[in-house]
Amino acid sequence: MKTFWLTSLGPSQDIVNDLMSKINTYGLKVTGHFWKDDLKQMAWTAAKDDLTDSKISFWAILGSEEELLNPDLRYGLSLLAITAQAKRGSNFPVVILQTHGTLISTDQLPTPLKGADIFLSSDSGLGAKLVAKAHGTSKQISHEYFTDIYGDAQIGQWFEIRPFSSTWSGAMFGVHGGEIAFHGVGPAGNLPSKSILNFPMKGLRLNLREKEYIAWAVQNELNAETSYFVKIDGFPESILFGPFPTEGEDETDVHVIELK
Repeated sequence: MKTFWLTSLGPSQDIVNDLMSKINTYGLKVTGHFWKDDLKQMAWTAAKDDLTDSKISFWAILGSEEELLNPDLRYGLSLLAITAQAKRGSNFPVVILQTHGTLISTDQLPTPLKGADIFLSSDSGLGAKLVAKAHGTSKQISHEYFTDIYGDAQIGQWFEIRPFSSTWSGAMFGVHGGEIAFHGVGPAGNLPSKSILNFPMKGLRLNLREKEYIAWAVQNELNAETSYFVKIDGFPESILFGPFPTEGEDETDVHVIELK
């Protein structure tokens, strides 16, 4: 039996029970949790291991228009989506089930959720659509970069970035909102216990899309086995990162992820 993970942004057990009763008749198993909105305590990490289990076919997020547009909720969902995609692949399916309000569009979603399908939870054909999602295959999205995030109340929140398969001669990472507190370079997949940084830089100011980003950078070589790790205090609206320009280059390609 196919299983999906359900995140309910609202506290109503009745809404969840009503949804589950509709879906159970379609041979889908539902497991999940009620979302806890506590960014300081990294409450979004509570569902990480369950959501990234290989038995989970897709992730469904249940909420109202107001909840889906709430910046704090969107930030936590974005971080959970980033780590889910890091573990399950960039094509890991996400479905948004809106309980009421004007149906939002994908353009209104933060970057990590823009690939989601959006349905009304009251849609009479919802069960069939979710069955199709559980049994379907999603096209793998090709990225130039890999990103993940680590966090708990003790160590804070750390973003990991690296090229997916190429080599960067260095990297920079900027935030719009929030503040960079520390950075390091080390083997991909784990926060480094120690780090030697080549020509580290702090306080770089970058302007893009009418937003100012404060960036740090290093000139360590990064590849599929070596990542750049950046600790962030606060909850940035968006992040910017990419390879550091090589000698003689005035510009470089950057990637922007909207988190709220």
